[in-house]
Amino acid sequence: MDNRRAINTGGGNYNERIEGNYVQGNYYAAGQHKSIVETAAEIQQLLEQLDKSYPIDTTTGKMALATEAMSRIESNPGLAERIVSALQAGSIEAIAQLLNHPAASFVIGALDDWKKTKGT
Repeated sequence: MDNRRAINTGGGNYNERIEGNYVQGNYYAAGQHKSIVETAAEIQQLLEQLDKSYPIDTTTGKMALATEAMSRIESNPGLAERIVSALQAGSIEAIAQLLNHPAASFVIGALDDWKKTKGT
């Protein structure tokens, strides 16, 4: 008799039995992590370039900067493709952790919506 069970968690975690040491986390293939890091660096560079033209000390300024960033991303097929690939390889949270800019949360929100709209 076969005692194996098929358990579909819908992407969640299931651990029937754990022996020894176990570490849970997000694991990425080396190439995937590099892609995410490089894409986040491109987004970071774009944000830093745009903050020279938009005030980042107000919510309205951050939103305007994020809107322009998304406009530039959407009009640059190469960058858009790299972002889609990075989102498919990892997660929006992985990119968010790598961005360090006052308007980053607005861009992350827009990218998350963009990801859902594009169905990636």
